Amino acid sequence: MIYLYNTLTRKKEEFKPIEKGKVKIYCCGPTVYDFAHIGNLRKYICDDLLKRMFLYNNYSVTHVVNITDVGHLASDADEGEDKLMKAIKREKLSVSPESMLLIAKKYTEAFKKDINALNILDADHWPKATENIEEIIDVIKKIEAAGATYKTGTAVMFDVSKFPSYADLGKLNLEAQKEGAREEVVKDPEKRNPQDFALWFFGKPNHVMQWDSPWGKGFPGWHIECTAMSSKILSEHFDIHTGGIDHIPVHHTNEIAQSETAFGHKWVNYWVHNEFLTVNKDKMAKSAGTFITLKDVTDKGYDPLAYRYFCLTAHYRSHLNFSWDAMDSAKNSYENMKNRVLELKENPSETETTNGYADEFKKAINDDVNIPVALSVAWAVLKDSELGNTEKLKLILDFDKVLGLKLDDVKREDLPKDLMKLVKEREDARKNKDWKKSDELRDLLKEKGVIIEDAADGTKWKRVL
Repeated sequence: MIYLYNTLTRKKEEFKPIEKGKVKIYCCGPTVYDFAHIGNLRKYICDDLLKRMFLYNNYSVTHVVNITDVGHLASDADEGEDKLMKAIKREKLSVSPESMLLIAKKYTEAFKKDINALNILDADHWPKATENIEEIIDVIKKIEAAGATYKTGTAVMFDVSKFPSYADLGKLNLEAQKEGAREEVVKDPEKRNPQDFALWFFGKPNHVMQWDSPWGKGFPGWHIECTAMSSKILSEHFDIHTGGIDHIPVHHTNEIAQSETAFGHKWVNYWVHNEFLTVNKDKMAKSAGTFITLKDVTDKGYDPLAYRYFCLTAHYRSHLNFSWDAMDSAKNSYENMKNRVLELKENPSETETTNGYADEFKKAINDDVNIPVALSVAWAVLKDSELGNTEKLKLILDFDKVLGLKLDDVKREDLPKDLMKLVKEREDARKNKDWKKSDELRDLLKEKGVIIEDAADGTKWKRVL
């Protein structure tokens, strides 16, 4: 059995698919106005582990990640400027639809490059908001027909008072929010409730991307985009919706309200949210100088998969605090794991036992995707003196279908010519029984990050930090 923690009920529940043997997953995707930081990318690693867990259990997975390329204003609560408009100005481009699409294309490609480097499995569908305007308008019409909208001077609003269970996902205290709302929250004086949100904006002539609609020329709100795109591909009732915990009180709360109003029934069965990656216990932010991209990580000499390994060390519902010391530790552990796998590949030996590790691993991943425990099982396999190398390798490569560390690709790497020359000189010294020179060259290679191993079938080496 598989268990997932459902944010909606605040408890771990047995997963029961809508359709036997199949799971449909919608993952809130990026707003493509800038590079993703590593906190954003942790979320997609968590989604990837969830997906791999289901694949490991032989489920057929349909995986959707949306691209928000219009409509996400600077504030999640429908205030401020469109984030892509801000990007156009930041990059000093002409204010035009072409520039907006150019920005979206640039950062979509950058995002996909990052997730590929992190060995995150590609989504089956990548819907874009700008390519689903007709579907968005259709959903808004359904909400309007249900009597849950009203118009202000600039938007078609969703009236949260028409959805009694609005506060359920976020366990919100709406009265307290209403008392504390004031100016900083309620920017539109025509809003009936502080939590009411825009489904469609109009009367904003300075916005460069606009479409005709029954309510006037304009563009969609951020929240409605997800309802339209997910339901178009996965149907109006699907299994799992994921996102960061910051989406719970506004974005996902609004998605549930508008979707279940439009469709007249339950929309999503399981809500899965990951905790933040922090730096010095705070959220990543440009203003604090803690906006770290994957390129920043690789520019410091780290393999992107060392960052993936770092993310495996904490459960998705736990805070994970980033530091370069922590990255060093993850890098060491990942290199050590790869070296051990290399040794297994080069020195096969068989025993008849597997010591129940496969069951332990599956139990861990099926218990709310408990990857830290699963990773500890993998290390127990590598350290078990009772297992033959052949059995160890088979288990580890099987586990890596979930861990995603590309362990099957591990091979003895070629050394640069200057280091290979030292290895050759040492081999010659050994052949000539010049043990003093042989030891000196071994120590020199070690200083340069290369460990020499003498074996019956010749000299081998491995990289160390």
